[in-house]
Amino acid sequence: MMQSAKTGTSVVVGIVLGVAASTLVFFNLERGDAASGADTNATGRDKPLYWVAPMDPDYRRDKPGKSPMGMDLVPVYATGGGGVDAGPGTIEISPEVVNNLGVRTARVERRTLTTRIRTVGYVQYDEDRLIHIHPRVEGWIEKLYVKAAGDPVVQGQPLYELYSPQLVNAQEEMLLSLKRNNNRLVQAAQDRLLALQLSTSFIDELKRERQVRQTITFRAPQSGVVDNLNIREGFFVQPGTTLMSIGALDDVWVEAEVFARQAALVEVGLPVVMTLNYLPGKEWRGSVDYVYPSLDEKTRTLRIRLRFNNTAGMLKPNMFAQVFIEAGRGGDALMVPREAVIRTGSQDRVVLALGDGRFKSVAVRLGQLDEQYTQILEGLEEGDKVVVSAQFLLDSESSKSAGFMRMQLGDTEDSSMLETAADSHLQRTGADHD
Repeated sequence: MMQSAKTGTSVVVGIVLGVAASTLVFFNLERGDAASGADTNATGRDKPLYWVAPMDPDYRRDKPGKSPMGMDLVPVYATGGGGVDAGPGTIEISPEVVNNLGVRTARVERRTLTTRIRTVGYVQYDEDRLIHIHPRVEGWIEKLYVKAAGDPVVQGQPLYELYSPQLVNAQEEMLLSLKRNNNRLVQAAQDRLLALQLSTSFIDELKRERQVRQTITFRAPQSGVVDNLNIREGFFVQPGTTLMSIGALDDVWVEAEVFARQAALVEVGLPVVMTLNYLPGKEWRGSVDYVYPSLDEKTRTLRIRLRFNNTAGMLKPNMFAQVFIEAGRGGDALMVPREAVIRTGSQDRVVLALGDGRFKSVAVRLGQLDEQYTQILEGLEEGDKVVVSAQFLLDSESSKSAGFMRMQLGDTEDSSMLETAADSHLQRTGADHD
């Protein structure tokens, strides 16, 4: 049992080392590094570490020669390719392969950091000027001047006529106090009529004509459009009944939401640009009117309220809108195109273009983002070139190359210990077999 376990472990170690060697062979072949047997490279590169068979990574020699299959041995270099040693993870690709992959690059440069938040919203009434109309007494709607929701009204326009015994009694009390010529009673009767929403012009007319009216006409307190029309002629109403609402459309609100990570960038007064799909090419400019104090418990987003002028009346409640919030302009910062960044769960990376077909994946720390660029806090310097297309393939090869080179070349103490332990285990296994 122990001998079988040791044999299995030896096989695993051999497979790992074999895969590592075959990967390095792949990169060398891809660079056109197949050697014909020279000890040193004609281009002046570093001396090869060893030679390996192209079809058998376990077959190694310390000098050029032929493999058991009669093929020339391939040299393996410590730098992973020609040129200056850029460390583990550097790969070299021939110009033909670079062209076939469609590799494009961009320079790391300083730009003014502009944060523009893009979101969506819905047009609403300005609730500061949205009036709900309720009666103060019980009664019946004798005549309705407004026939449908959405009808425009102007201030002072008749809305409905109401018959109410309470209003009739209040008028009679007023006339009785006038007949007695008691100023105190007259004032009390007048205050009661005002509390029942009768206008001063109606009270003055009542004093002058001294005639009780059976129905009272109620008028629009402001201009706007009718909403939530809940009555028809003949309806019985009482103080708890909402007859209708009147909303002004000179200014409108737009309710929008932003992600929690953008909450710190939004504040009252920021300029906002809004567009609507049904009016392409037209923009409305407004501002952030209010930032709600809490996040939505379901969507985990922050609600904000925007205000826009609507004197032309083109914005209508419940319209869908696209919103762009100008969250401010920061100072100069190192920026790269957003498509150059490879986002992972634990690390963000970009692929550096080192020149002469050499590439390397490096870790970066990101800052703020805008629509086109990403701020780089650590990992890059101004003037570096990063890959903006085909970077996922290059990053994958660079990551594998870095891992295998550390294992093969002993760049870390752990890899050296792994090789030493593997050799000792192989020696012990050979002794057991003997």
